[in-house]
Amino acid sequence: MTYPAIAVLERHLRLYQRLWRASAFSFFVLPVLFLVSMGLGVGGYVGTIGDHDYLTWIVPGLLASTAFQIGASESTYGVLSEFEWVGGIHAMRATPLRTKDMVLGWLLYVLVATEIAVAAFLIVAAVFGRLTLGLVLSAPFVCGLLSLAIAAPTTAFSATIRDQDWFLLLTRFVILPAVLFSGVLFPISQLPSFIRPISYISPLTHGVDLLRAFTFGTATPTQVIGHVAYLLAWLAAGWLLANLTFRRRLTD
Repeated sequence: MTYPAIAVLERHLRLYQRLWRASAFSFFVLPVLFLVSMGLGVGGYVGTIGDHDYLTWIVPGLLASTAFQIGASESTYGVLSEFEWVGGIHAMRATPLRTKDMVLGWLLYVLVATEIAVAAFLIVAAVFGRLTLGLVLSAPFVCGLLSLAIAAPTTAFSATIRDQDWFLLLTRFVILPAVLFSGVLFPISQLPSFIRPISYISPLTHGVDLLRAFTFGTATPTQVIGHVAYLLAWLAAGWLLANLTFRRRLTD
C-alpha cells in the first residue's frame, strides 16, 4: 500500500458521494442566508466599520467561521460513528493501515469538504459583489488551515467518548462562544477588556484576523507568520492527540 492515507481518504469520499447533495445545498444556501440577514439586514443599522460597509467587512469573518464550523462538525459524529456505529475504524485496524494513516486520511477528507464549502462561499460572495483578489487567493489556504486546526483536536476528543451527548457540551461551550467572540460579527475591540485576551485563545480569532487582513490588503509578514504559527500549533497538538487517542481506543 504505497499511499495508505490516500486509500482512507478515498473511502471517506466514496461514502460522501451518498450525501453530497444535501451538504452542497447547504453550502450555497447558508452563505446566502447569512449575508442577507447579517450583512444586509443588520448591516443596515450598523452602517460602516472602519472604511468598509458592514457587508464587505463581515464576508471574511463569515467565511472563516464556516471553515471553522465544518472542521469541528465533520470531526464529531463522523469520527464517533466510525468507532461506535459503523465500525469503519475497527475494520481498518485489521489491515496494514497504521493509526496515523487513519488520522491523516480523515483530516484530508475534512480538508476536501472545507475547500468545497469555501468555493461555494466565494461564488456567493461574488454574486453579492463582495469578492476581492486578496480573499480569493488567501481563502483556500487560510480556511483549510483553520479547519484542520480545529478538526485535529476535535477528532482526538471524539475518539475518547462513547456518548454523543458530549457533542452538545462541545457545541454549547466551545464552538458557539468561539463564533460569537472571535471577531466574526463585530470587532473584538468592542468586547470588555478582560475578554479580549481570552478571545485570542480560539484559532477562529486568528483565522478571522488573517483572512480579513488579506481581504483588505493590510496583512504584514509579522502578522501572517504569527497567525499561521498559532494555527499550525493547534494542528500539531491535535495531530499528536488524535494519534494517541486512536491508538488507545483501538487497543481497549
